[in-house]
Amino acid sequence: MDAHSCDTSSLASSDSGDPAYLKRKRRTVDLNATVHGSVLRHSLLKGISAQIVSAADKVDAGLPTAITVSGVIVVGTSHGLALVFETNQALRLCLGTKTTGAEFGAVSALSINHDCSRLLCGFAKGQITMWDLANGKLLRTITDAHPPGTAVLHVKFTDDPTLAVCNDSGGSVFELAFRRVMGMRSCDSRCLFSGSKGEVCCVEPLRAPPDFRDHPITHYSLLAMASLTKILVIGLKPTLKVWMTFPYSKSDPSSVPQLSWQFVPVQKAVNPILAFCKGDTVHFLLVKKEETGTIHVIKQRQLHLSCDIISLSWINSRTLVLVDSHEKLQVVDRPSQDVLETLDLEQVQLVYNSRHFKSLATGGNVSQALALVGEKACYQSVSSYAGQIIYLGTKSAHIMALRNWRERIDCFLKQEHFVEALSLAWSFHEGTAKAVVGLYGDPLKRKAVVSDKMVEILFQFAEFALKKCPEQGKIQVMEQHFQDVVPVLVDYSLLLQRADLLFNQLYSRLMENMVAKGVFLESLESYIIADRLGHMTTPIMRDLLAHYHGNGLLDSLERCIVHLDVTSLDIHQVVQVCWENQLYDAMIYVFNSGMNDYITPMEKLFAVIGPTLREGRSLTDEDVVMGNKLLVYISCCLAGRAYPRGNIPEDLVVQVKHQVFEFLIRLHSADSSEEEEVFPFIHTLLHFDTREFLNVLAMTFEDFKNDKQALEYQQRIVDILLQVMVDNPDFTPSQVGGLFTFLARQLAKPDNTLFVNRKLFDQVLEFLCCPDDDSRHTERQQVLLELLQVGGVVQFNEGRLLTLAEKAKFYQICEFLYEKKHLYDRIIDCYLKDPLRKLEIFSYIDSLLSMPGYSSEEKQTVKNKVLQNIQELVTLDPSKSADLVVFHFTEEVQQIISELQDDQLLFGFLSCLLEPRESYSILPLERDLHELLLDLLCRFSPHQLLSFLHTSQHYRLEEAIQVTEKYRCNEARAFLLEKKGDVQGAFVVLLETLKEKLCLLTAESDRGDGGQDGGQDEEESTLTSVKDSLNDILAFCHRSCQNLSQEQRESLWFPLLDTMMASQKQVKGLKAKRISEVLKELTMKVLNCMSSFISLPAIIQQILQDPVYGKGKLAEIQGLILGMLDTFNYEQTLLETTTSLLNHDLHWSLAHLRAAVTRGVHPRQDYCNICLQHYKRRQDSAEEIIVFSCGHLYHLQCLQQKDCGWGAASEVQQWWRCYKCSFSHGGMGGASTKPTRGRCTSLAQTHVTTVHHDTGAAAHRKKVFVETTLDLQQEQSWDQIRCLYRGPSRLSILSELSHCHSNEKTGFLIPAQPGTESFQLKLSPPPLLEE
Repeated sequence: MDAHSCDTSSLASSDSGDPAYLKRKRRTVDLNATVHGSVLRHSLLKGISAQIVSAADKVDAGLPTAITVSGVIVVGTSHGLALVFETNQALRLCLGTKTTGAEFGAVSALSINHDCSRLLCGFAKGQITMWDLANGKLLRTITDAHPPGTAVLHVKFTDDPTLAVCNDSGGSVFELAFRRVMGMRSCDSRCLFSGSKGEVCCVEPLRAPPDFRDHPITHYSLLAMASLTKILVIGLKPTLKVWMTFPYSKSDPSSVPQLSWQFVPVQKAVNPILAFCKGDTVHFLLVKKEETGTIHVIKQRQLHLSCDIISLSWINSRTLVLVDSHEKLQVVDRPSQDVLETLDLEQVQLVYNSRHFKSLATGGNVSQALALVGEKACYQSVSSYAGQIIYLGTKSAHIMALRNWRERIDCFLKQEHFVEALSLAWSFHEGTAKAVVGLYGDPLKRKAVVSDKMVEILFQFAEFALKKCPEQGKIQVMEQHFQDVVPVLVDYSLLLQRADLLFNQLYSRLMENMVAKGVFLESLESYIIADRLGHMTTPIMRDLLAHYHGNGLLDSLERCIVHLDVTSLDIHQVVQVCWENQLYDAMIYVFNSGMNDYITPMEKLFAVIGPTLREGRSLTDEDVVMGNKLLVYISCCLAGRAYPRGNIPEDLVVQVKHQVFEFLIRLHSADSSEEEEVFPFIHTLLHFDTREFLNVLAMTFEDFKNDKQALEYQQRIVDILLQVMVDNPDFTPSQVGGLFTFLARQLAKPDNTLFVNRKLFDQVLEFLCCPDDDSRHTERQQVLLELLQVGGVVQFNEGRLLTLAEKAKFYQICEFLYEKKHLYDRIIDCYLKDPLRKLEIFSYIDSLLSMPGYSSEEKQTVKNKVLQNIQELVTLDPSKSADLVVFHFTEEVQQIISELQDDQLLFGFLSCLLEPRESYSILPLERDLHELLLDLLCRFSPHQLLSFLHTSQHYRLEEAIQVTEKYRCNEARAFLLEKKGDVQGAFVVLLETLKEKLCLLTAESDRGDGGQDGGQDEEESTLTSVKDSLNDILAFCHRSCQNLSQEQRESLWFPLLDTMMASQKQVKGLKAKRISEVLKELTMKVLNCMSSFISLPAIIQQILQDPVYGKGKLAEIQGLILGMLDTFNYEQTLLETTTSLLNHDLHWSLAHLRAAVTRGVHPRQDYCNICLQHYKRRQDSAEEIIVFSCGHLYHLQCLQQKDCGWGAASEVQQWWRCYKCSFSHGGMGGASTKPTRGRCTSLAQTHVTTVHHDTGAAAHRKKVFVETTLDLQQEQSWDQIRCLYRGPSRLSILSELSHCHSNEKTGFLIPAQPGTESFQLKLSPPPLLEE
């Protein structure tokens, strides 16, 4: 008895090794996870499940371990029995006994041949038995088919009943050939793949279904094998041949390889496809037999899933069923790669084959890799046959099959999910559903069958909605209930083209509920507007009209009416409703489509807006919308289009056009009064929007080519327009101009047939150019310009037009006419006179002088005109004037400057002219211009002087100094003197400025107005200017002192110090204390800065010589001396801390260096790595050997021969590198190769001299270690210690600082130099040694 064979389930398995299996939580099955519905029918095989439990309890058959299905279902058990069941779940045979079970172990693999006559059983201890399924007779017991001590993982029949394959836990695969000679049954075994080359854990022979038994590929008896690293496809016949190998992509080592064959129709041929996976990606290989007789394997599109697959089966040629490591079953459609359904198999308690993969029954002699894969192996628990898959649990068997299409719909209906049921049914109707079973291939038959089913569902859905409607409660709740139902009913009824069903049966049923009826009628709107519902029955139309009208949904009603077939409307009722509710679009549509009446709608619209316009009242927003609607309607009628959509019938287009023209040119309206003007309709449209009405006419006139009648209408309308608008004070110049612009456009056409009296154009010209009328000046000019641009100039006398335009100050008109005559200089006058366009003159001049289309004479004329008006142009915009001069007038610069009389104007112009530009152009006498600007800057803008001197390089230094001296611009003069190299002169100028400001400050301290705000502000301003001046002179001294001698430095600093100290004596008055404190603070700042350049004794001596401090008043300088002492204490502490840290770092580095050098070295081998001889190759002589820290050992002579040293040969001790480490990468290096940091050039390079002493027969050997000192290599390594630090060392930081001040005599005061005020010494412990 196999004591451990009961532990085979996923929940109770002690050998699976994965405790996660024991902690899985039970999850409910979600059948509606996808829109595909429930694809699989999951059934418990109750009869077989009961027999499995009964056999375990009553006859001690053990728990189930393997299952296979063909014409019968066979279940193997852990005690070696095989239970054979009929398809009706009745137990037919019980094969084997508990005695053989105790000897052979658990059933680990099962296989039935194609005619269901033979059964192969593999066992956990390695035996294989063959049984006759007809009578239960044992035919063969095979014990020598594979190496002993390995479990049978797989045993599989091929299509040939005399040929099978088996796979054992050693990873080997064997072919079993069954023979029967003279009544004796035998079995020949041949090794197909040895486990020593890579363990195979899954085999799958290609077995053809009955329909494809004659397929040509079957002659090769293909076998797929999956090892832990790759898959192989081999042919067993006619000779053994490997057709393909395919390595896996990277995956989890514990992932289980899976193989599955399926015959699939591809491109009008049916060929087998091998699906295989290891991990989360399924690969597909199409296997074809070529005409040449070879097998061709084609890689197909992959399938990526986010799970670890442990079982892979085809359920039909398009659908795969997968199980992942969390025991989730997934149904996948291969062409689309959609997951159709996910089920939880936790309740199955799937059986795992872990103990067979670990071969526990034979002592567990398997590799760790195979044992790891076996944790999740369940090959023998899953078996597929004829579109069904059986899963074996610890106490039950379950069968999965695809549901037919009706079942899938009914699953939704049982759960009252009608929307999902209809959606699924529609996918069946359209042929887009996946995994479809039970439908016709012919589309017409399929659609007919599914359509009947959908009609049935629609009726059920309607009844369900009415039944489930809340009887009481808010009306909004009832509306929401029906809004979830009714649109679905409408949508699918129209998709099925069953409007009769919708309007007769469904509507009559929904009418019983008023809320449902309202929702139904409102839901029709979107389908009507989308033109999916064009015709409705009269009762429905009547209800629709009443409902929309009653609920105020008038916009929706109008949108519906214009999309409906007029024949279904009650025209009288609709027109009445539309007129009462101002639904003019719908009214126009009904008149046009229902009665072919295109005039009545216009009459009604004119009746709405006409009176308002005639009375001169302002139009409301509704009136404006109405007028625009009327214009669009007239435009559509004249263009042959229907309003608001579609086209007028072709036979009515010309008739409608003539009717509209006749209507427009009527002398009076039908119900005219005596006061009515002639041509009321044209009057109304002109008053409403002249320009748009004329645009409508212009578009209409485009089509009047060969229509004689239409051309007559065209002339008639033009005559009426002239009659109505000319000499009529009711129309503005813009409206009259618009008319003549329209006429000019028509007259300018080559095929024009219109006639207009030329005198009318002259009359309009007089009207527009009236110089006495200042109103609408811009509007009249714009109208006339537009008229000229469309060709009106043909109608006018140009000379007279120019005279009138000049009188009326129509400068754009003048420009237009001058342009035609090429009088470009006159155009400049137009720009200068036109206040609205003055600034545009610069771009006009630039474009005219830059463009290539003008002659040189014309350009010269323009240039002369510009020079005449240059004063005005510069006044207008100095910057743009300067741009013009730079690009076009460089030669005339002197002339321009001489013409600019005003110095202020000249200053602005030169500032713009000489500012830095990207595209620099050289100006004549540029140096003189810069010096002129310098003079002007001194006069008008001294604050910009310094920035100009910094940026400009074109002035002469001496002249510039004279100019700045003339205007007393001291800062600029000091800058220039410093630039010249006169340090003392610059210092004197700056010191003079400082003295002046200090005098002002001391003078203010004498005045007693410190309490007033004005005086306080003035004092603050003076203090600020003193500080700025002092900062300037300090910065100057810092810059200059770098290159001066000590005496010259003192000549700068001491006068400055004297000035600051002298100013303190002059401070008197009420504010003396505060100003004195500020001055002392500033004096201290000077002393701080001096200390970087002047020795401290000299400073002290200078201070004590001063009368203020030299009279024994030590309290005066107490603060200064205390500051010195503090500074001294700080620097002393800093020096001591730095010395301590450097000593600590040096000790740490030397200690680790010594430890590395003195560490013992252990050689890896006892032979030389060059000559490969023992280090004691000669017994009689002393020979020196060298051991490196990498562990390699060499004779000294061998290293010398290989030239592995560096350093001069004459040196006392030569330094070596490890030959093997140095030359094992990148080929042999030359003797000149630089030693690099590594194990081959370690600090611990040890020389060992072996000394031999012959004492009798035995030789006593002693190793003498040469002393290790800091040699050349170690000194080089000292420099490499710096690489161990995470940044610059403290020594380097301090070295840099000392280097910065190496040329300066530093006193005890802290030097206040830029960048050093915020310096802080950052102390950190030394880093760990990286070994």
